[in-house]
Amino acid sequence: MEKLTLIKVGGKIVEEEDTLRILLRDFSQIEGYKVLVHGGGRSATKLAAQLGIESKMVNGRRITDAETLKVVTMVYGGLVNKNIVAGLQVLGVNALGLTGADMNLMRSDKRPVAEVDYGFVGDVKEVNADLLASLIHQGIVPVLAPLTHDRQGNMLNTNADTIAGEAAKALAKHFEVTLMFCFEKKGVLRDENDDESVIPEINRAIFKRYVEDGVIQGGMIPKLENSFQAIDAGVKQVIITQASEIHCGKGTRVF
Repeated sequence: MEKLTLIKVGGKIVEEEDTLRILLRDFSQIEGYKVLVHGGGRSATKLAAQLGIESKMVNGRRITDAETLKVVTMVYGGLVNKNIVAGLQVLGVNALGLTGADMNLMRSDKRPVAEVDYGFVGDVKEVNADLLASLIHQGIVPVLAPLTHDRQGNMLNTNADTIAGEAAKALAKHFEVTLMFCFEKKGVLRDENDDESVIPEINRAIFKRYVEDGVIQGGMIPKLENSFQAIDAGVKQVIITQASEIHCGKGTRVF
């Protein structure tokens, strides 16, 4: 099976000129088929403020009302996405920027109201992997924005980690997929105050033990749970690393 690398990078890295330039250079050097998924939350918050729209967050998740939805659609699907695409074209990477609405690539249902009404936020239900794979086989590098649609004419704000995970799972039937989650640390750390204490490999048994011992906690728990779900769905391996290490294979390998 042909190999494919799917990389998810947080907003901070793609929103600043210097870090974006380095990321795109490193990404362009990855051999073989590849896909990039990006965030862009800080740019959305900044533009919303300039337009007089207050950003509301609950547990680190954005409440997306109708006005906020306009902003995130503009920023994620436009500004951030097209900056990345233009930057990759300079490096000889034939990138194509896509939201879930383009070619009906990713359909979501609007998240039901429970304790919190997240507004126009989507939970992914369907990924058109065959179409995505056909683009990739033509030498196109998809750049996926964290937006989906509901096939009722509504765009939906969708978590970028979720987009990456769902795309990786769906593409696993076409490729041997390595999914990389990039964030500000070098990997999953044994000691959050020691940047060099990277745990090189984690399987379910190790994960369970580290959670019980309080070594792995907070936002890293859902990240790793997402990683194991991807492995269960056929993804070959998940690597949690720093953006600057994507072509070195360093970080924490989840298998």
